Amino acid sequence: MKNMLTVISNALCRITGRNVGTQVLVSRSFADFTPQVTFDIKKCDLHRLEEGPPEKAELTRDQGLQYYRTMQTIRRMELKADQLYKQKIIRGFCHLYDGQEACAAGIEAGINPTDHLITAYRAHGYTYTRGVSVKEILAELTGRKGGVAKGKGGSMHMYAPCFYGGNGIVGAQVPLGAGIALACQYQGNNQLCVSLYGDGAANQGQLFEAYNMAALWKLPCIFICENNKYGMGTSVERAAASTDYYKRGDYIPGLRVDGMDVLCVREATKFAADHCRSGKGPIVMELQTYRYHGHSMSDPGVSYRTREEIQEVRSKSDPISMLKERMLSHNMASVEEFKEMDVEIRKEVEEAAQFATSDPEPPLDDLCNHIFYNNPPLEVRGTHPWAKLKSLS
Repeated sequence: MKNMLTVISNALCRITGRNVGTQVLVSRSFADFTPQVTFDIKKCDLHRLEEGPPEKAELTRDQGLQYYRTMQTIRRMELKADQLYKQKIIRGFCHLYDGQEACAAGIEAGINPTDHLITAYRAHGYTYTRGVSVKEILAELTGRKGGVAKGKGGSMHMYAPCFYGGNGIVGAQVPLGAGIALACQYQGNNQLCVSLYGDGAANQGQLFEAYNMAALWKLPCIFICENNKYGMGTSVERAAASTDYYKRGDYIPGLRVDGMDVLCVREATKFAADHCRSGKGPIVMELQTYRYHGHSMSDPGVSYRTREEIQEVRSKSDPISMLKERMLSHNMASVEEFKEMDVEIRKEVEEAAQFATSDPEPPLDDLCNHIFYNNPPLEVRGTHPWAKLKSLS
């Protein structure tokens, strides 16, 4: 096949006087690529488990391209949010997810769309993996009508079917996640809840209360600590007497996973999901990951760590680069294909940003709407007893 392409290319060169090798390469048949490869992945550390997730992971070409597109879209979206924030178009709290993309993409690949997920305020990536468009996310960040929460939620409060936000109170989403898991158990629908929190929230008392109830009732809940090494500006070593977050459940089994490798995260999530669905109760996962930005947009992120540290993680462990190199080195895709995808993603994000800056803000009449899901219209008191606003469900 390659010899034939060379002959055709040379013949066209002689006829046209131009080098068309690139054009021929781009039009390579899918048959030229390796359709599936089995990769070695890092072994998980285990707590109260005899066996863990497999140390090999199968990746099809289609899966690889999908994971790449998901992670690259989240990366470009977050960089655009950074730009809009610096232009003062996005205001208020804004916590970016770049660097941690393998966590969101891997978890989504390891559960079903009908399973449930709840997270903290670094929520943009999960909002996207749960099915919300870049356009709706950026419009929510800029407070516009076309945002996923109609411009009234902002960075920390985005929702979708089977996705319960974005929660602004540190650690508060963890017991809520246990409650969602209780609902799954009560309804007997074979679904589960992924309840995410950061290393900064891992010392909260409400986590341990949720662990206790979940273990007592054998709730189908995967408690996941995204350990990005810093809680705000405090390193985990300075904040926690024990940084083995996967062991924090004590009587609950746990896994420590390479959170920078989308395949490691996927396999560990599948393992945890099987554990929950088989009636064994909850499980704790610690994803070792890293955020490139500061805690939020008000944190430059370099007063408590060095630029060299950030650059070293980018150069050695970047989740997007790792996946890309894996696929290229095993002939699962071409450089041109990735470039083409990058162009498409940039275009999608740019168009979304245009919408997010041109769509109108919600009118004042909408202020009190959707307080209740399904309720007759009611009056809501404004800033004083004589100011009445109407609320529609």
